[in-house]
Amino acid sequence: MITAIILAAGASKRMGEHKMLMPWGKSTVLQTVISTLQTAGINDILVVTGEARLQIESLIGKTVQTTFNEAYEKSEMLRSVQVGLTVKMREASAALICLGDQPQVKERTVRSICDAFLKNKSQIVVPSYEMQRGHPWLIARPLWDELLEMKPPRTPRDFLKKYARKIHYVNVDTPSVIEDLDTPEDYLKYKP
Repeated sequence: MITAIILAAGASKRMGEHKMLMPWGKSTVLQTVISTLQTAGINDILVVTGEARLQIESLIGKTVQTTFNEAYEKSEMLRSVQVGLTVKMREASAALICLGDQPQVKERTVRSICDAFLKNKSQIVVPSYEMQRGHPWLIARPLWDELLEMKPPRTPRDFLKKYARKIHYVNVDTPSVIEDLDTPEDYLKYKP
């Protein structure tokens, strides 16, 4: 089983308001990410929350599982990835690491990444747009322990660099895999 771990613990300081809760089409940023994953066939979804925990839990209700990154204020993305992997340790054969602020990612991209894992049994699958690595990326269960043992200042990027030769790249035709919403300008630029 492939589980999706959505990283939604950040404080959204550059945005000025919590980006997961911002409107996106007829929904919100986070709800759009969840919907895209579900439409792509991923039924096991975990949202790692932080600062806006209560608002996010209220927004998504019981539609997906949530877990709280208690160290969200003083930790980076690595800690949220580790929290998510720990929750899913016994259940999944692979984890799709997704950014909660990437509502423009396409269903076909998610399907391509999952299909590449299922067909090729690759340990790491990463989308690539014009030679740039993006999100969401997939990590097979045998490599989770190493990611779980990493300590700051090391990052998921360092992990991917170490295993560069094991990465199976899925070339995509959309820049959405390298675009996220960090600032109000990003939001206005990408908003549908």
